Amino acid sequence: MARPNSTVVVIVGDDAGRVVAGLDGLANVRAVPRAPGDDAGRRVRTAVAQSHAAYVVHDVDPLADVGAAWAGFFDGTAPAGTLEVAVEAALQSLRTEATALPDYYIVLDPDALPETRRHWWFGVLAGASPNRVVPAAADVATVRGTIAGLRSGRWWPDPPDEWLHGLGRVVPDRAVLSTG
Repeated sequence: MARPNSTVVVIVGDDAGRVVAGLDGLANVRAVPRAPGDDAGRRVRTAVAQSHAAYVVHDVDPLADVGAAWAGFFDGTAPAGTLEVAVEAALQSLRTEATALPDYYIVLDPDALPETRRHWWFGVLAGASPNRVVPAAADVATVRGTIAGLRSGRWWPDPPDEWLHGLGRVVPDRAVLSTG
């Protein structure tokens, strides 16, 4: 897949949809809010491929199932094998270019997250690519300012296979937390 023309930002958190919708209409942002019954993944792929805005912002996390499975693995709430299945599904989706890793994740209200989920974002993912996971309050003005202040950093490990296959060995309380 050719690199997009825009910087792709995924907003995650309970209020992600509201924040993404609130960013729609900004001159340098192409916001892709979800719609009921929508194929959000397809809309995101189309927007990313066609946009010439500085930023494409959406709330479709290509690693959502992996993050949930990782947290469930360490919290003891997911059945055995869930993490491995989620990793393989994510890798298949990345290989076939059905999804792509974003340039940045903006995590809304990280202090309100359960501890293991906070470790997923600011330990595991931030450890894989510092500066690519950024905390923000769940309001449009704060996220707008956060987007304007994004700093460059190394890209996600490529190929992601080794990194994602090793997630079961990244223990939450040993993953270094970095919240900006």
